[in-house]
Parts: sequence; structure tokens; C-alpha cells
Amino acid sequence: MVRALAFCLVLALVGLFALINWSAFTALTTLSLGFTTVQAPLGLIMLGFVAFLCVLFTVWVISLQAGSLAAARRQTRELQAQRDLADKAEASRFTELRTELLARLDRLQSESRIAAEQNANAVAAQLGELEDRLEREQRVATPALR
Repeated sequence: MVRALAFCLVLALVGLFALINWSAFTALTTLSLGFTTVQAPLGLIMLGFVAFLCVLFTVWVISLQAGSLAAARRQTRELQAQRDLADKAEASRFTELRTELLARLDRLQSESRIAAEQNANAVAAQLGELEDRLEREQRVATPALR
């Protein structure tokens, strides 16, 4: 931004200089082209060269900006594609982790159910043994009382 303002300021100063000295710019001068001489206004020729260089510089800057803008867009698309790939991989990992956790939870529930059934069977067996003992002792104690 500062460079563009400096460039515009210099261009305005050259234009102001040309306007102030317009009579000198348009004065005819003998110019040597190497093989011949020509009567032409040297100031206007030099001003034309400055204008040509300004146009050339502007075209160069625009092409440079367009190239960097295209590269930035391409890089943005590539980064977005990489981001999408990473998101898909992360979602896949979460799905895989969820599946594994659900399988492990099912296995633990099954093992817990089996353990509870075994404990219930063991308690029932012990209760059965205690009932048998009680009945035997009651049979043994009952005939003695009669």
C-alpha cells in the first residue's frame, strides 16, 4: 500500500513537472538517431518513455499479483482437501473406537451376567445344603423328643 502511494506520488510529481515546463517539453530539438538527425520535442519523447515504463510496470505488477493470488487459491484448495482428509480419518477413528468400546462393553456385560448366574447357582446350592442339614437335624432331633 505504501509503495503504491509512493508510486502515485512520484507519477503526480512528474505530471506536475511536465505541466509547469510544457513549453520546454514541446520545444523542438535536433535529435541524432545514429544514422540520421531529426527535429523533435525531446521532452515529449522522454515523457512518452516514462508513460510507457509506467504502463509496463503496472502490467508486470498486475501479472505478479494475479500469479500470487492463483497460487494462494491453489494452496487454499489443497489445505482444504488435507483438512477434509484429516476430518474423515478422525471420524473413522472415532467410529472404530466406538465399535470397539461397544464390543468390549457387550463382552463385559456377558461376563458379568455369567458371573452373576454362577454366583446365584452357588448361593442356591449352599442354601440347598443348609436346608438339607436343617431337615436332617430336625429329623434327628424330632424322634428323640417323642
